[in-house]
Amino acid sequence: MEQPAHARPETRSAPPPPGAGPTARETVVHGSFRATPSDPHVAAREVLLGNGLRLPGTDTTPAPDTSPAPGSGPAGSDGLHREVTEQLWHRGLAAIQLDEPLPQDRFLALGAFLGTATPETDPAVRPYVEDGVVLNLRSEHAPTRDVSLQPFARNSLSLHSESSGAAPARQPRYIVLMCVDPGDDAHHANTVLVPMREVARRLSPGTLDLLSRTRYRDSSEAPPVARRVDGHWVFSFRDFLDQELRWTHTGPAGDAETVNGALRELLTAMYEPGPATGVRWRRGLLVVIDNTYYFHGRTAGSATPPRRQRHLKRLRIR
Repeated sequence: MEQPAHARPETRSAPPPPGAGPTARETVVHGSFRATPSDPHVAAREVLLGNGLRLPGTDTTPAPDTSPAPGSGPAGSDGLHREVTEQLWHRGLAAIQLDEPLPQDRFLALGAFLGTATPETDPAVRPYVEDGVVLNLRSEHAPTRDVSLQPFARNSLSLHSESSGAAPARQPRYIVLMCVDPGDDAHHANTVLVPMREVARRLSPGTLDLLSRTRYRDSSEAPPVARRVDGHWVFSFRDFLDQELRWTHTGPAGDAETVNGALRELLTAMYEPGPATGVRWRRGLLVVIDNTYYFHGRTAGSATPPRRQRHLKRLRIR
């Protein structure tokens, strides 16, 4: 039987690596993946993100000393920056309970300390943007299928790495979140964190190799789904839910069924119970996520409209 056009392989010559012998032959396969209700991760996702599972909380530390040091910037900035740096160095995540949310200038200063804040240019989010880079995440919409509005709605958000379809240099390294008001959804709508290293441990070497040769087809800049960075596996991937994921695979062997099997294994590993933790938001809680160490998502909000909306501020740092 003839293969569908989207899964038909194309063959091309790959440039030989330095010192290699004859040019190797590579097969390029274009395909697509769409989850089905019987896939193992679908039920596991509902348990994890549908508030059916009580997640262990992320460890937080109290606010550092806020007394200004001689020659320092705003009061307490040096101590906060040191604490954030130390936690990111040790676990790829910083979680600090401040007495009060940072004022805007100090929030921006923390972003500048970590790197360069990414401008928020999507027209759909423009009403929620301050100073060009601070996104105000308010739970003001009912559940919606509009992806651009879901961060501002009571939907759950599927596990993902931030800007997974962008070139690595354009993906944020850090996502900075600060709680201004937990709202009435404090016991719902938790941010979910899943360590990439635990996901990688659950995948076979063969699956990791397949994913390292597979990328989004609709983004010419997208890196492989899995790649090695500084000795650990980094994933650029999001759970597309019931939407189609169009992919391209390049390698010595591979077909649509094999690649789709690897993507299914990845999703299953992402949603398996065990390594996930939840951020239960409280006013003044500051969380910095290393986008190369964690997948993140969000559990569903309450079924009824909250009287007080949850409000988080977000910076994406390159």
